[in-house]
Amino acid sequence: MFNKIKNLVDSKIFQNFIIAVIIFNGITMGLETSKDLTNSYESIFHLIDITVISIFTVEIILRIYIYRVQFFKEPWSLFDFFVVGISLIPASGGLEILRVLRVLRLFRLITVVPQMRKIVSALVSVIPGMASIAMILILFFYVFAIMATELFNEKFPEWFGTLGESFYTLFQIMTLESWSMGIVRPIMEVYPLSWIFFIVFIFIATFIMINLIVAIVVDAMSAINSHNEQKVIDNTSKEISELKNEIRELKEIIQEKL
Repeated sequence: MFNKIKNLVDSKIFQNFIIAVIIFNGITMGLETSKDLTNSYESIFHLIDITVISIFTVEIILRIYIYRVQFFKEPWSLFDFFVVGISLIPASGGLEILRVLRVLRLFRLITVVPQMRKIVSALVSVIPGMASIAMILILFFYVFAIMATELFNEKFPEWFGTLGESFYTLFQIMTLESWSMGIVRPIMEVYPLSWIFFIVFIFIATFIMINLIVAIVVDAMSAINSHNEQKVIDNTSKEISELKNEIRELKEIIQEKL
């Protein structure tokens, strides 16, 4: 019985079924945002929600039954357990926010699809490196925000009147959203050499810092792929070694009989 349940939970068919349920639930939750559809089919949506959470609950119970303590040592399994647990809490008595948190079920696609899980693992692994770059970027923003406030606050208080407004304006410029015609060119009409300030800022903030973050993520993905390839090579070598030992033992048995 145990082996049958384990084979079922680990099977590709079962995993594809869970993926289909998650996608279907995502579609229904999107449809529920329409007041007209909700008023017309509220009972159907409620039935679908109960059915989906029942399927997820049974799945979690089966996985706990199979993996026991190991289930609670796996971060992805704990995330699934947390998401399903939230869905089981009644959304009443001041806990209406939990109804909104149902949408977290869609993140279960990450735990079910290996490719998505690999990408998230890469992002988590580069958090220390990204944090270091973020600190440098914040320091860089702070210095340039002070300079911008002192240089342009008198003529352009709506953009650089305070330190906070300067931060936001520089962030908009970093994203390259309407930075030239919307902000820089009007400033250049008053301060002709201000383009030097903004070009230097864009070059450092957008072209260097952001690309550094991208480089760290790409490097992490490459490291994960290399690690997975090494695991495949190690497993293959182990299987070959075991096969050689079995062949050697068979030869010895045959020789003994002869």
